[in-house]
Amino acid sequence: MIKILIKIFVKDFEAIDKTYVRESYGVLAGILGVICNLILFITKLVIGYLIGSIAITSDAFNNLSDTGSSLVAIIGAKLSSLDADNEHPYGHGRFEYVASLIISFIILLVGFELLKSSVIKVLHPSMVLISPLTITILILTVIVKLWMYSYNHYIGKLIGSGVSLATATDSLNDVIATSAVIITTIIGAWLKIPLDGYAGIIVSLLIMYTGYGIAKDTVSILLGMAPSEETANKIMELINSSESIQGAHDLNVHDYGPGRIIASVHAELSDQTDIVMAHTIIDGLEKRAKNELGIDLLIHVDPMGEGQVGPID
Repeated sequence: MIKILIKIFVKDFEAIDKTYVRESYGVLAGILGVICNLILFITKLVIGYLIGSIAITSDAFNNLSDTGSSLVAIIGAKLSSLDADNEHPYGHGRFEYVASLIISFIILLVGFELLKSSVIKVLHPSMVLISPLTITILILTVIVKLWMYSYNHYIGKLIGSGVSLATATDSLNDVIATSAVIITTIIGAWLKIPLDGYAGIIVSLLIMYTGYGIAKDTVSILLGMAPSEETANKIMELINSSESIQGAHDLNVHDYGPGRIIASVHAELSDQTDIVMAHTIIDGLEKRAKNELGIDLLIHVDPMGEGQVGPID
């Protein structure tokens, strides 16, 4: 279904290297998130109120926080697509990481508030009234969250979006949380044991753990983490694919947002290489890095004498 929606609402959907296309993907994922999470919030809030379940009510407000997260994701997609300017010569791609960080804070805050409510319910327990209809509706909400996980994971992998992947992880945790609520609600009603508050604690802790994980990963990127082994290997393989290159070292990679990676490296060429030829070789490798890897690569030439090992100091 998501592929059909992409074809309808994302112009030039196959050109994922284009900034405006990435923006459209992010906005589509965000709008779908707002719609789905609002429906889930209202549905679970009504059910939680009718049967007196703090766990289901907690889960409802978790979906409300997801609605806010989707709005932040939409804003992040819009801002990250802004063109470079004098103050931000490398563009605004890191807005997407800032959006991920804000989403993590929202998740942590909601989880903490729900934890407090759940502890109160444990201290003052009451039985939950359930029916086959309410359980059926809750199972349908799980199916909706599974679909949300599916399309966010698909879009996140397709365009390399940390926000969409974070949302996908959150959706999968929601599936686990709601499933736990359903199971404990049924068991509690069957055994006549008030498990609702304990289920709420489990849900709130899972919510907070998700928020912590997203914040941890995002902060690492913003602080300037080392490039992934996969990225480094691809760059080095591309450089060493040229027969003229004798070696390469001092690779540096800077992430300015999805699709905005800038790297530099020292490449070793024979000191007998004509300067025009050296320029042609390096220029060709830089263009290949842009076209094949989507990386703006700057290569510094280190001349190597015959029999020399390593770069000249």
